[in-house]
Amino acid sequence: MTTIVECDISQMAAPAPDFKSLKNKQRAAWSSGDYAVLGTTLQIVGEELAEAMDLRAGRRVLDVAAGNGNATLAAARRWCDVTSTDYVEALLQRGRQRADAEGLRVDFRQADAEALPFQDETFDAVVSTFGVMFTPDQGRAAAEMVRVLKSGGRIGMANWTPEGFIGQIFRTIGRYVPPPAGLKSPLLWGTREWIKRTFGLQASTITMENRYFLFRYRSAQHFLDVFRAYYGPVLKAFEALEESAAKALALDIINLVESSKTSAEGPVVVPAEYLEIVLTKR
Repeated sequence: MTTIVECDISQMAAPAPDFKSLKNKQRAAWSSGDYAVLGTTLQIVGEELAEAMDLRAGRRVLDVAAGNGNATLAAARRWCDVTSTDYVEALLQRGRQRADAEGLRVDFRQADAEALPFQDETFDAVVSTFGVMFTPDQGRAAAEMVRVLKSGGRIGMANWTPEGFIGQIFRTIGRYVPPPAGLKSPLLWGTREWIKRTFGLQASTITMENRYFLFRYRSAQHFLDVFRAYYGPVLKAFEALEESAAKALALDIINLVESSKTSAEGPVVVPAEYLEIVLTKR
């Protein structure tokens, strides 16, 4: 997990981060726990993105950093020809299981979002829900999404915003486990300015909408228990802390959930803002 990195002269002069080392650590984090337990709860985001992109039968669709396949399944349910990629094989396997259970035909391939193993202009659409935003080399990942997309094709993404609930979770964790020096925040992908700056020259149109996913849990403690057990980056953050710091972080997260929920009584419902992006390649 990372926090937002302010752009100042000292950081601009800092040496470039070791992306290979960072990627290995990230792969280990995402391979721990069981992200699929959380990922399946986010399925509605993939469905809404597929509708926003107007995905149609027969289109070739690439899901980048697909995790356990929410956007993959959404596209396949619309009779698209889907290739689902992630660099964590265990997550792809969970996606395969879900596709098999529904009788959906999907090509699952292990691949790095920063070096996609496809020819230029291969796909009619490229999608990613809460996935590509976590790549260490953000510019390279963005360029790869554009490269493999046909002219006139669409890129669709759902990325957590800095101001939203998940952004606050990231910042809370960052106070206890600071990000590596020079690493840019994944939350930049959830800002309109960064999207326009990164994709503007390659896009003929860009539409962005702030949307909300509702986390629904039995209680704040239940939310913490699930994220701590199954969400790899949170699991690793707690593992890196001494007992006293881990207890303090747990309390901070519980307090954040309590202060963000929609009602004081009953099970927890927490709105989490994300930015839905649909752009068309020139």
